[in-house]
Order: sequence, then structure tokens, then C-alpha cells
Amino acid sequence: MSEERNDPNADESTKKRAANNPDSAGYGADHISVLEGMDAVRKRPAMYIGDTGCRGFHHCVYEVVDNSIDEALAGYCSNVEVCINEDGSLSVVDDGRGIPVDMHPTEGKPAVTVVLTVLHAGGKFDSDTYKVSGGLHGVGVSCVNALSEWLEVEVKRNGQIYHQRFERGVEVSELVTIGKTTETGTKVTFMPDMTIFTHEGGFQWDILAARLRELAFLNRGAKIILKEESTGRDETFKYDGGILEFVQHLNRNKSPMHPDVIYFEREKDDVVVEIAMQYSDAFNETIFTFANNINTIEGGTHLSGLRSALTRTVNAYAKTNKLIKDDKQAMGGDDIREGITAVLSVKIPDPQFEGQTKTKLGNGEVEGIVQQIVNDELGTYFEENPTVARTIIDKAVVAARARLAARKARDLARRKGALESGGLPGKLADCSSRDPARTELFIVEGDSAGGSAKQGREREFQAILPVKGKVINVQKARLDKVLANDEIRTMITAIGTGIGIDDFDIAKARYHKIVIMTDADVDGAHIRTLLLTFFYRQMPQLIEHGYVYIAQPPLYKVTRRKREEYVESDAHLTQILLDLGADGMLLKKLDDELLLDTKGLRELLDSIVEIEGIEDKLRRRGISLKGYLAQRDPETGAFPLYCVYMNKLGEDLDIRFALDDHGLKALFAEVEEAMAAAAPEVEEEVVEDVAGVDGEEPVAEAAPAPVVRYKELFFSRKLREVVEKLEEGGFAFDQLLGSGVPQFHLDDKGAKTAVNSLMELAQAVRVAGRKGMTIQRYKGLGEMNPKQLWETTLDPEFRRMTKVVLEDAVKADEMFTILMGDEVEPRREFIQENALNVTNLDI
Repeated sequence: MSEERNDPNADESTKKRAANNPDSAGYGADHISVLEGMDAVRKRPAMYIGDTGCRGFHHCVYEVVDNSIDEALAGYCSNVEVCINEDGSLSVVDDGRGIPVDMHPTEGKPAVTVVLTVLHAGGKFDSDTYKVSGGLHGVGVSCVNALSEWLEVEVKRNGQIYHQRFERGVEVSELVTIGKTTETGTKVTFMPDMTIFTHEGGFQWDILAARLRELAFLNRGAKIILKEESTGRDETFKYDGGILEFVQHLNRNKSPMHPDVIYFEREKDDVVVEIAMQYSDAFNETIFTFANNINTIEGGTHLSGLRSALTRTVNAYAKTNKLIKDDKQAMGGDDIREGITAVLSVKIPDPQFEGQTKTKLGNGEVEGIVQQIVNDELGTYFEENPTVARTIIDKAVVAARARLAARKARDLARRKGALESGGLPGKLADCSSRDPARTELFIVEGDSAGGSAKQGREREFQAILPVKGKVINVQKARLDKVLANDEIRTMITAIGTGIGIDDFDIAKARYHKIVIMTDADVDGAHIRTLLLTFFYRQMPQLIEHGYVYIAQPPLYKVTRRKREEYVESDAHLTQILLDLGADGMLLKKLDDELLLDTKGLRELLDSIVEIEGIEDKLRRRGISLKGYLAQRDPETGAFPLYCVYMNKLGEDLDIRFALDDHGLKALFAEVEEAMAAAAPEVEEEVVEDVAGVDGEEPVAEAAPAPVVRYKELFFSRKLREVVEKLEEGGFAFDQLLGSGVPQFHLDDKGAKTAVNSLMELAQAVRVAGRKGMTIQRYKGLGEMNPKQLWETTLDPEFRRMTKVVLEDAVKADEMFTILMGDEVEPRREFIQENALNVTNLDI
């Protein structure tokens, strides 16, 4: 039936009868679904946050933070704190005015409730509240609420502290007053709903830090703090120099061609334009544009205005001062922008963005405003700084000559026809399909792996292109040199899109999956980085459209008895060891009474592994699992929610625990009492027989300051759940760690192993799992035969591939500059800082 329904040649009379009689087709008015408010967001989240992967996951944070930054733009907020909590939730705290809490005149609910539960509700539509705002559509924080497992808001306003909790966008508690305060501000804490998001690994420090650093640069004087509870890590971003410091930050690993950053700011027709730029000896342009603090990664009218004004102003100055002879020597836009690092920030009262994620500015009037301001200000700057102007023009003239050479090289690499096999490189093993949406190109390291891949592939839709050796580092070379490289030319020809702003056409891509497939060793990582540098610098549209992937071959092949598995990570290996170890194994009491069969034992092991993870977190805080378990409340079964580090008047550090807020308050009171009791003695204590400096009188020794720090242990609730589950399964709490004597034994087909505690159980099963096991570590693709390569890396049903996405352009540009640029010192520092974080290093 489906084939007939999709057949364009189906009987027309049948179609007409179905259209005139909906009931007969099972389609009527009752089949029309109407989604309102939060339901619509949860059903189609990508419409509001872009996607449900890593980018959309972190976009939720930006929506909340942008509200705090809007308060800063309005002049009411100077401090913003973002904290990644232990349990995976995230908190954003600001010292702004606080979201209004009075009753909304039409909704009949507190204003804060309306803001968090009604789409298109907020202060951004009122020009008296926010003259400039990034949150244009008013769906940001309400979307975050809808896409969160739970969200809590705390508002400090009117001398009171207000609190309310929501679950999946629905209020589950009333707005209540929980205390008094003299401060103002808002705190939003939310836990993303992982039934919606596909991103794993929680909030990423580097991604958040890059965006928060941007916001601090774009808002002079604003202080933004990023914290992570699990590690105690924190970083503060505050830049009084604004985007001028931003450009210095971007160029810190480059060699600037003029010492001072060119900077100017002007307002015209209520549009504020702020520009900072500096040229370096690099061969690529780095321009970042922002509109109302939103990173417009796709550019827009403000970028068009900047580019056209740069071309016009530089050429006009060069002609006026006879640095070029005539129009034939005029420099193109690409030539003039070679080596530029620029940040353009515009503030617009009524911005027009494309879509809720705001990646492209559409205000037509902004282009002319930016053009006029850049023409005026940059022209004046050149007249006042002729040396800088000449330096920029000399670089552009050299770039123009290289462009002519590159044009000839590009013609050689350009594909002769969309489907002409004669124009394709000989080393390419092409596929038979001509549908780009289905086809895949694997760029494989070396002829050996290329041979295996050609034999193991699916010829219909998989193409193989071996690359020999290491391709040219495009970070250090102009386009003419890049195109002189045989391997680069081969890839350009195979992909078919052309190269360069003028010649590149994404519609001509012959493959919609371009997969980098290299060995899992140092050389493979280097080749992969070189290829990524090439795609990022010369074909960024391939990455933006999601066409570039990295193959993830398995780390190990595990064989035991007749069972054979490929292992993707060390964590996966641990799971397999538990699976294999528990296979056919029974857990019995000492008197041979059966406790758990194989299935029950495997479920028990999952609980023990969770406790092992919590033990690791405790160890990082200097706490033993035994000491923490001893703090369990005998009545409720709860574990301490707070770990308190106390140092009363210079004594040794004392680690104490508090079950809840009341216990925490009592510990603080204890320290205060100790301070009060010691105060008279401290005041009389003076350093004796110590001569004053330069004849000054001896100074009384300062009393040692008491140290009181506390950390919230978010995993305490999870530990309680796991322990209670064990107890429900018939295990005693004391059996978790045991007392050094056997508690039960493992029976593996008659072979018995005594076990002293539940925590020893997992290790015993892992040891059993390794018996008779062969673990093969894969380093090179050439080590695999065609069958293995298909099973692990090529088979679409079972393979693992990582899509290359551009999460943060600033961070990406910085990383490529560090790793692949001319400056050695930043690369050495990067290696030293990250040496201890390396895993699976193969030399």
C-alpha cells in the first residue's frame, strides 16, 4: 500500500475518492493535533533551540545567561555567576533587578510564573524596559523551562526571597517567600530533560567558558564567573577594554603587523557600531560579528557593510596616495582581509534575526550605517597613521599577486563535470550511486588501509580516497601554495565543490558524508588535524552543513570462548568484563543458599559500579567512602548533603558533615562561638623581641583567620537510592564494605570464590571476566582485514562516527592557531598544560 500511495502514476480516480471521503481513509478532524505552549516546545524543540544535540543543550544556558546580560546592558547588573552543579544541573545567578513577582494584570499569575511558562512573554517587547536586548522573541527562558526535567527560580526583590519549582514546564509549587534579603537579583537552576536531548557528557566547561568570555568582552566591565562544583574549578571573565581586548586575545598567539588595535565606536540612527581590528602575518581572515551580544555566526547585513567598506576605503587610500597605479591593480576584498582579525559589535533597538537561534542579522538599514561609519573612521585613521596604512596595503598587494597564482592552480583542481569520471583522480575508488545524499567519501591514511577499505566497502554508495603522507599545513601557507599540493588537489577534485569564496559551491558536493579515517596513533592524529585544518580554513561550508565526519574505529577486539566483540572505550571494556565475568555465575551465601542468579548478579553489579563512581568523587575531596558511609542518618537513611571544611583559629583542617541546612547552620554557629571565646586572647597577643622595620614599632601579630568552606554533595541522594535498593534486595548496609571476613561466595560452575563485601564483588567479577579472554588493541587501520574494517568502521548499522561541528568559532580559530600556527611557544604551553590529560597515547 505504501508503494501505491507514493507512486506518482497511481490511479487519479482513487486519489480523488480518498480526498472527497476522509473518513474512508481514516483521516478526519479528530486526527488534527493542536499543540499549545510548552507542549509545542517539547514536541519540536529544534524549532526553538536549533537542535537537541550538544549545540542545543548548551544553547539553553545561553538563553538564561542572555537575560542576565540584558540586565547588564540596561545598567542594572554587574555580576553574573554560572555554576555547573554536581548533579548535572546548572545555575545562573545575577545581581540585577530580579524578575517581577507581582500579579500579572491579564494572566492572573505572578509575573515570574508567566515569564517561565508562557511563550513570547517578557520585558524585551517593552522599549522602556530594555532599549537593547538579545532576547528578542521572549521564548528563551520559557523554552528552557519546557525542556528541563525540573527548573527552580529564586528571585530577590522587594526585600524578600521568592522561590518556585517547575517540572517539564509545569509549575509544581506556588511562588512562596522563603526569607528576607537586602539584595536583588535572580537565580535560575535547571536540569535538562535527557528524554529530549541526545547530547551526552553534561555541560562542557570549554564550550561555556568560550561563550561567557565573549559576553564579558562585549560588555565592558561586566563580571562573569564560571564554576564547576565537582572539581572546584572557577574562572572569572572581566574586561574593561571590551572588544579591543577581545582582538588582543585573539591575536595573542599570532604576530601582529602593527602594535595598536584599530578601534572606534559611533552611534547613528540609534544603532551603536563598535569595531576593533588588527592585522597579523597570517593568511586567513578572522572576523567575528555580534548583534546585541548574539554571535551571528552566519554574518548578515552588518558583516556585508564592514567588508564592502574595508575594500572601498583601502583602495581609495591606496589610489589617493599613489600606492597603486590604476584600477587594474585594485585589490579585491579577499586580498584586503588577508590576515585581519576583527570584531564587529552592533547594538540595535529592533533587530531582525533569522530564526530563534539568531545566527544571521537581517536589518537592511544596518549595512549602510556600518559602511558609512567604517568609511569615515578608517579613512581618518589611515590619514593619521600612514605607516599602518602602508603596512596593510603592502600585505594586500602581495596577497593579490598570490591570488592570481592561485587562480591558475585552482583551475587545475576544478572538477571538469558533475558526473564525468574522466575528471576524477585515478586513486579515487568511486561509488556507483550519483545521489550525494546517499554517498560517502572515506579519506583513508595510507595505501595499505586504502586497499583494505576498497575491498571491504559497499561499492554502491561508499567511495575510498587514500592519502599518502602528511598534507600541507594550510595554516602556514597561502592558497597558491596549498593548491600546489597533490593530495590537496586530489581531495578538491574528488569532493567537487571547488575552493575559495568565489568558486566554492556546496550544491556541487559529490558526497554528503566526508569521513576522515586515520590510525589511532600519533601520526594518525596529526594527519587528522592537518585535514581538519584544511577543511576549516579552506572549505568551512562543508563543516557548517554537517558533511565532515571522523571515523571512530574500536580500541579493542575482545575474544572469549566463541564470543567476539569490538570495544569502543575503556568504560565499554569494563562493562564487557562484567558481562563476561557474570555469564553463568551465581552469588551464594556461605552455606550455599542461592542469593542471585546470573541476571540478578548483573543488576547488582550495576549498582556497585554506581557506588564506585561516587567513591571516586569523594576521594577527590579528600573523603573516604568508609568515613562518608558512617555519617548515614540511622533514622531516615539519608547521607550528608554538605561537606564542611573547618579550620578554627589555625588548627588542623577538620572535615565535618551536615545532613541538611539545619546541620550546616549549627556548624557555622560552632565556629562563631570559637571565634568569640578566643577574641580576648587574640587581641593581647603581640610578637615579642621583633624590631620594627626602619625604626617602626613592633606590630601585633594578626590572629589566624578561621576557614569555613562547604561543598554541596549532590550525589548524596543518588547514593541513598542505590543503598536502599540494595537493602530491598536483601543485602545489609554493613555488607557494603564488609568486616574483612567472607560474606558470600561466587559460584562459577562449581568453582567458588569467597568475597568479603559488595564493593569487592565487582572487582572479583572483572577478574573472572578476564579469564580465557584475548584483548587485541587496534592502533592502525592497516592491521584490520577488509572484513574487520567493514564490521567496525564502514558498516552503517554498527559503526561509530563523530560529526565535526563548529560549536564556537572563536575557540576553533584559537585552537587551530595554537596547534598549526607559526608561533612555537603557545604550542609548547598547550602541550605542557594538557600532558597529564592524555589517554590511549600510542607512539
